Amino acid sequence: MSDMMQAIAENIYQGDDTQVAALVRKALAQDTTPEQVLAQGLIAGMDQVGRDFKAGDLFVPEVLVAARAMSAGMLILRPLLAERGAPSVGKYVIGTVRGDLHDIGKNLVRMMLEGAGFEIVDLGTDVPPAAFVDAVRTHRPSLVGMSALLTTTMTQMKATIDALEEAGLRDTVKVMIGGAPVTADYAQRIGADAYAPDAATAVDVARELAA
Repeated sequence: MSDMMQAIAENIYQGDDTQVAALVRKALAQDTTPEQVLAQGLIAGMDQVGRDFKAGDLFVPEVLVAARAMSAGMLILRPLLAERGAPSVGKYVIGTVRGDLHDIGKNLVRMMLEGAGFEIVDLGTDVPPAAFVDAVRTHRPSLVGMSALLTTTMTQMKATIDALEEAGLRDTVKVMIGGAPVTADYAQRIGADAYAPDAATAVDVARELAA
């Protein structure tokens, strides 16, 4: 990895969005491709954040700050990548299920997935099954992620999987679920493809499912 890419990765880790944006522009001016900046700078930085978050060396506020720095770089890269038709790792529809307005966990997963090169369609919070179905039909993602923070709204995860089934779309996507009350056992019970206990694991799981 070049010194420039290492500097971008380190500044993402430190959460310095101004420096990340400046370094990304500098790297592009030196004829580094947008794809290289994404993979060797932004994704490398967020991967380290994910590893340390998983290990308990970083906490949610630090991850959010790092993700914000990564977003500053993505703001510059996104139009260039789109222009070049650069493939994303996969398209990912994400949302907090109907009846649930919690979004910190969902936003954290979204930012880290974007940092890993996924194209994200964020449906927000309080998302009814029909909206997930419409998003799958419209965007043709490879993955759908559902979040719930309340035990009372977890049932909406099954309702959404059933709705995808009824619409004949269930086989076209892998479904991931997560959130404080959710367990791997519950994921299995409702027919989800995977469960992730935290945002860093969600990225690893998503990469596996999209491979």
